[in-house]
Amino acid sequence: MKHERVLGALYGQALGDAMGMPSELWPRKRVKAHFGWIDRFLPGPAENNAACYFNRAEFTDDTSMALCLADAIIECDGQINADVIGKHILRWAESFDAFNKNVLGPTSKIALNAIRDGKPVSELENNGVTNGAAMRASPLGCLLPATHLAQFVDQVALASSPTHKSDLAIAGAVVVAWAISRAIDGERWQSIVDALPGIARYAQEAKPTTFSPSLAARLELALKTVREADGTESASEQVYQLVGAGTSTIESVPAAIAMVELAGTDPNRCAILCANLGGDTDTIGAMATAICGALHGVQAINPSFKSELDAVNQPNFTRYCDALLRYREQREDV
Repeated sequence: MKHERVLGALYGQALGDAMGMPSELWPRKRVKAHFGWIDRFLPGPAENNAACYFNRAEFTDDTSMALCLADAIIECDGQINADVIGKHILRWAESFDAFNKNVLGPTSKIALNAIRDGKPVSELENNGVTNGAAMRASPLGCLLPATHLAQFVDQVALASSPTHKSDLAIAGAVVVAWAISRAIDGERWQSIVDALPGIARYAQEAKPTTFSPSLAARLELALKTVREADGTESASEQVYQLVGAGTSTIESVPAAIAMVELAGTDPNRCAILCANLGGDTDTIGAMATAICGALHGVQAINPSFKSELDAVNQPNFTRYCDALLRYREQREDV
């Protein structure tokens, strides 16, 4: 069963990412005007300067970087090594020509340039608050048991550090990874979501580096907004207007948790709702749908979506799933 949930998290990440790719970084009104309603994979429009590089059903840098993280974990036989993670992300960025395309966030671009110049990750400042750590956190949720919170936060912080070391960015990655990890253990969404504000608070306060608002408070606002809204359309509109759907962790992670709730944890519905939200649709979709996939397992993902993702991206998620699960079991035995 855990095998199906880990696969569900990885496919969920790719599904939310690829479904949200065409509308990424566009205002909600423009998404509606251009697409009407997105409920299937579409190519990136030529006029979208972030999505224009991607074809129908292709996932973006979010999932590519998640797989870089997984590759680094496999290379280090289940251990998290920040310099190896940085090396894998840099190799992908160079192969994709990401430095010359509008796909890397500002924080990641600065960090990867420093890594390219030979700086060790431990010497980088990386105090940005964008969502580059949270967007690639799904393999960490697959790898790390959520039994010891302090240890969990330390491991997520280490894995985030090649590009993001700020309290907020780490807390956002912890929220996504912890939700996935608990889902893989078979925990129900209700008990996971009730605990998330406390998890966020602990992670953000572990080592303060910014003057960011409280991620815990924003999560509570996001969930309250969705639960009290009058229907799906109104809920999405209010999440976009009140919580925010931008590239900052303080907006996108709470928005993602809100979308899991709004979708009733259904991964297919979640990917579609995120794609139509506006803002950082691919990243919000990747985070939210990874959680939904982990909750219900790979069998909950629409088979036609799954086969299209496989045909276009050829990700070999089964290999990643087997390795991450093996390393997770080793950690559980310690």
